[in-house]
Amino acid sequence: MVYAIVRAGGRQEKVSVGDFVTLNRVAGEVGSTIELPALLLVDGDKLTTKAADLANVKVTAEILEDLRGKKIVIQKYKNKTGYKKRQGHRQELTRVKITGIK
Repeated sequence: MVYAIVRAGGRQEKVSVGDFVTLNRVAGEVGSTIELPALLLVDGDKLTTKAADLANVKVTAEILEDLRGKKIVIQKYKNKTGYKKRQGHRQELTRVKITGIK
């Protein structure tokens, strides 16, 4: 089994060919391909961690859709002062499909 650990959107993800991964928003059109930097590559019993060897590894992914995450609510409250603040946030996300690890 071949898989790689890639850096994507401020996090590290374990991916293999055919996986669907949701990342923080990636610039690009739907249907275009992007390349993700590999931090570790496992090919059966062979483990690659050296930066010089990983520079040759290419993990490609196809952008499937742009979406937004679940809404979170931020509430702040100070007792006895009448201070209340309510704010919401939805993270911008991109769903990609891993197409190749070379």
